[in-house]
Amino acid sequence: MGHVRLEAITWERLADLLADRLLDLRPDDGSPWPRIAFDGAPAARPCDLAQRVSDALRIRGRPSLVVGAEGFLRPASLRLEHGHRDPDSYYDEWLDTGALWRELFGPLEPGGDGRVLPDLWDPITDRATRRPYVHLPAGGLLLLHGPLLLRHWFPFDLTVHVLLSAGALRRRTPESEHWTLPAFERYEAETDPAASADVLVRADDPRHPAWNG
Repeated sequence: MGHVRLEAITWERLADLLADRLLDLRPDDGSPWPRIAFDGAPAARPCDLAQRVSDALRIRGRPSLVVGAEGFLRPASLRLEHGHRDPDSYYDEWLDTGALWRELFGPLEPGGDGRVLPDLWDPITDRATRRPYVHLPAGGLLLLHGPLLLRHWFPFDLTVHVLLSAGALRRRTPESEHWTLPAFERYEAETDPAASADVLVRADDPRHPAWNG
């Protein structure tokens, strides 16, 4: 990552600024549903930022749907085909991209009906969640959070990457999950999410983020 000027901010202020920015966001493809990525390793907690932004949007009168990519993992028999700790499988095989296209992005394309599935698969029980479909009204925003999202050709209208330095990522990742760290090194080398995202948030200090907005 090259030099990027970052501004210190609070999480609350960051959520407010992002929500204000999203109010004026219009998808280039004509869809009435803006689609936003909150990308980052689990240790970076992109889920928390997505939820904060959703809360800020609600105060502003705009509906949104927060969806975690972990609800669209492939079954364990496919994810763990090469063992329980294979970083290449984590990188290439864990996320059910077909299900995301079918259940989330497809219904939010121009001419779609806005009927989406919040999650499909429970990775703990390794069973379908059987959650009901929900209707996202026109103008509602999809806030999808998860790791390694920007390496796919998902039709995001704005991307936010929550960055941890290599040292912070190692410290804040549970030791039992350290086997995933090579996947994030590969992601940085191949995708460079810090440079390719529309908004970069540095979260090495979980109390005091910095961003380039």
